Parts: sequence; C-alpha cells; structure tokens
Amino acid sequence: MDSPTFVRFQLGAQLRRLREEAKISTEQAAAAIEVTASTLRRIEQGKVGIKGPSLTALLDKYNVDDVELRDTLLSMAREGKARGWWAKYSDLPQVYRQYIGLESAAEEIQDFQTIVVPGLLQTEAYARAMTSSGARKPTPEAVQQNVTVRMERQKLVTEGKLRLVAVMDEAVLHRQIGGAEVMREQLTAMLELAKLRNVTLQVIPFKEGAYASMLSSFAILTLPAGPNVVYIEGLTGDLYAEGDEVQRCVTVLNELRASALSPSASLEMIKQIRETDHQQ
Repeated sequence: MDSPTFVRFQLGAQLRRLREEAKISTEQAAAAIEVTASTLRRIEQGKVGIKGPSLTALLDKYNVDDVELRDTLLSMAREGKARGWWAKYSDLPQVYRQYIGLESAAEEIQDFQTIVVPGLLQTEAYARAMTSSGARKPTPEAVQQNVTVRMERQKLVTEGKLRLVAVMDEAVLHRQIGGAEVMREQLTAMLELAKLRNVTLQVIPFKEGAYASMLSSFAILTLPAGPNVVYIEGLTGDLYAEGDEVQRCVTVLNELRASALSPSASLEMIKQIRETDHQQ
C-alpha cells in the first residue's frame, strides 16, 4: 500500500461524503469509473489516489455542480501525488509514515500521554533512549534514523506551523528514561518549548486519582478541511478513528484538561520535579 498523504485522506473523506449525500452505493459508484467496490473504498479511505478523469466521472455521478468544489477536489487529486519529506526514509514502518503525513497537515494536535513525553517535545537524547529500548532491538542505524525523523517532525512546533496541546500524567515527569541527566535536559526543554505561543502543556497530578482514559494515550489531529482524526498507538498495531469516535475523544480530552493543573501550575510542577527527582 502506498503511504497516503493528508491530501488523499481529505479527498477520500470528501468523496465518501458526496456519495452518501447522493444516496449512491459503493458498487454503483465503482461501476461508474470501472473499478471494484474494494478499490473505491480504498480511495475513500485515502489509501490510494484517483486520477482526474475518474474523479470527474464520480463528481458527475454524484451530481456535483459546484464549480469551485469540483476545481478544489481536482486540485487535491493532483496534490495527492506529491511526496513528503519523510518519503526518503523508506525503512520507516508504513503506518508511521502515514501518521507523519497527517501530522504534517494538521493545524493542531492535542496529545495525551500517560507514560512518555509526547514525541513532538522529546529531546534528541530522550528520543534516542526511547528508540534504543524498542522490543525489536533496533540497529544503531535504525535508532539514528528514527531520532533524525523525530527531530525533523519537531520543526512543525518550533517553526510555529502547528498548535500543540500536550496533556500528560505526572508519571511522565518522574520516569527516568535515559537517566537523570537526560531527564533534566528533557524537562528543561519542555519548559522552553512551553514559552512558544503555539504550545500548551498541562499535567494531571497524582492527587487526581483515577481519571478518564488513564490506561490509553491518544492524539487528536485537527486537519484544515476535516475530517479530524484520532490516532491511538498500540503494541499490536496502530488505530485511526473518525466520526463519532473523534467527538468522544474530544470530550474525554476536555475532561482530562479540566482534571489537569493549569498551564502555569503545570510548569511549576515540571520545575520542581526537575530539581528534586532528577539530580545526578
């Protein structure tokens, strides 16, 4: 499967919406462009692209008369063929490249973590310690590639291209990944990044006890033209959720933020833990 770009994902979602509004079945739409129903589903899922003539035929089938909308969708079909900067890292897992494509397109990411520092906030040393501890025992070359990619991804935040809301359990701040020196550097870096206007950090303190989703980390990606997506990383595979599941996660995230310390109080906690837990 080709790595879907965010443009393909958005285009596919738009086509699915237009087909459903036109009350046309997947089989009927597929027949209109002479592909199988499974191929059309892959197009609607953003897994494969669609060429201009086939897209035009679908829009005709769906009775889409809006000239501006047609032009926009045709433009998206052309852009969907573009390769992102991450394409040169061919050894990266397919699902990871897919996520990077969506992340690169997002306007905002709300990331909730229970165990580790969110990837977009990790220092090089912290990221290296995390990657090196992988269950598959990666080679030094694989570790370096993953660290390089993670640092490249962070430019979205440091260059102000992305709004980041990072909510994390207090446990994230105490866990000594890489040792005391690495953690001191990591917490210091978080304090510096929190000074950026596009970054908000909040910590859920231990005193809150049990709370919603405390056993599951997830990220909500807000895309310019929708639909928004929830990404859930798991040991046995990654999951993308759309539709009603996204709204459910948004509700949970709002509850988590309400349970968390304020951004200013969270930064004070980070400073305190840096000075008490991570002394050499």
